[in-house]
Amino acid sequence: MDNRQPFYHRNCDVDEISYQIAGERTLMTELGVVEHRPGEFSRLPRGVAHDNYGRRESHLLFYTPAPAGEVRAGIRRSEAVFPPFPGWEAGKVNEAVTQCMGTPGHDIVVAPVDELRLLRQVYTAEERLQVLTGAHEPGPTWLYRSAGFRLGMVRLRPGSRRVYQRTLDADEIQYQVSGRRTLVSQRGIVGLEPGDCVRIPLGIAHTSVCDEGSRHVALFSDRELPQIAETTRTAEPYTPGRLAALGP
Repeated sequence: MDNRQPFYHRNCDVDEISYQIAGERTLMTELGVVEHRPGEFSRLPRGVAHDNYGRRESHLLFYTPAPAGEVRAGIRRSEAVFPPFPGWEAGKVNEAVTQCMGTPGHDIVVAPVDELRLLRQVYTAEERLQVLTGAHEPGPTWLYRSAGFRLGMVRLRPGSRRVYQRTLDADEIQYQVSGRRTLVSQRGIVGLEPGDCVRIPLGIAHTSVCDEGSRHVALFSDRELPQIAETTRTAEPYTPGRLAALGP
């Protein structure tokens, strides 16, 4: 985004988790305002109205059936901020209420709303949004969890010992945040770089090899995760030579 959204949104059935990839974004809600910086997560509980004002930014959105919850302490929380960003003026804007995990065509209603009155709800609400980040230590840092869902950040050190693992209760989606690594699995071998998404089906053994520091977001879901976007490339079949070239 390099603009304002420009409407408020309420989810009827999901919590909405965002991860800031790059740029600056003002998240405006009934529970306060968050100035998002790269590397930060936040969770919007079901039913909380929100709008975004982004400046040359990009972020990921994860919708999960409510309720989800944080499993790690936040580094800060949303605050009452007026004006929420320079040049903001209160006005009548639209608010969209959706169901079915925000799927297009599942709007319940779109109607005008008094923006100032909406944002002033922060003064009567006790709850606040929590801003989270991943840990600096290697390995996974779990951030959010609910029944059948968990999400975290994984940091890998170069030259780490190769250890295979398989998840028996969920599909796994990985989004490469920084660094480059090679994903080795029973479904093939593929190189990953920042911006790549990959799905590892339930029960498939896999490991990662990297020659530089690597970070990726990992999402686990016991619900089916059908692919919608087009495939840009696929893993290559295993060969002894290819595996040997990755080192011990």
